[in-house]
Amino acid sequence: MNKIIEASLSKVPQVTLAFWIIKILATTLGETGGDTVTMTWLGETTDDANPNGYLIGTGIFLTALIGLVAIQIRAIKFHPFLYWATIIASTTAGTTMADFATRSLGIGYPGGSILLFLCVMVSLAVWYRSEGTVSVQTVNTPKVEVFYWATITFSQTLGTALGDWIADAGLGYDGGALVFGALLALVALSYYFTKISHTLLFWVAFILTRPLGATVGDFLDKPIAKGGLDISRPLASAILLAIVFIGILLTSKKAGKH
Repeated sequence: MNKIIEASLSKVPQVTLAFWIIKILATTLGETGGDTVTMTWLGETTDDANPNGYLIGTGIFLTALIGLVAIQIRAIKFHPFLYWATIIASTTAGTTMADFATRSLGIGYPGGSILLFLCVMVSLAVWYRSEGTVSVQTVNTPKVEVFYWATITFSQTLGTALGDWIADAGLGYDGGALVFGALLALVALSYYFTKISHTLLFWVAFILTRPLGATVGDFLDKPIAKGGLDISRPLASAILLAIVFIGILLTSKKAGKH
């Protein structure tokens, strides 16, 4: 039994500084990558926009996410590129799902954020009711992995809506990035200098990295007139993908002991 648990745990990386750096880069890639498909390729925001662009993009990335999660669950050991590919798929799907909810459904950023926050809370509540904990240290069975990836996907989607909401509230993309960066710094200080549950802090940090990535991603590819750098979305996505790839190569290939 111990060998089975160890093999399952080996599919989840250790939560270190490198983990968070790659996570932020991956979430930024999710923003630019999602917008590349729904806005650049499908033309959701152009004059000849496809009215179903966000829905089609969601279908594409959600299908990829489900496939990668299935492979991740069936794997018998940790594969760093598989794990991070699944993370990127979840954050990209989160981008398109959040845009579909807040823009295509017309519920706006506040409504979308509240709805998605409830989804995260329900996912965590069901997970806790089933297992008695939501710690990543317990991600050692297929059932718990399903909870893990469902919660991650909801958190990625929530983060996208939060990032867009704060940026459009008047702070801009750079201001939004500073806000979420400061909040992450507070979480880090709480980890080292308070007795707040590390499990709670993990999920708070996991959620906050997504709006940070969303605001940074928008800052890279939005027009200069809107406060961005106007970098091509496909180019920005390619650069971020290359940096994430190098980051994975440079970090440990072994699973974390948590």
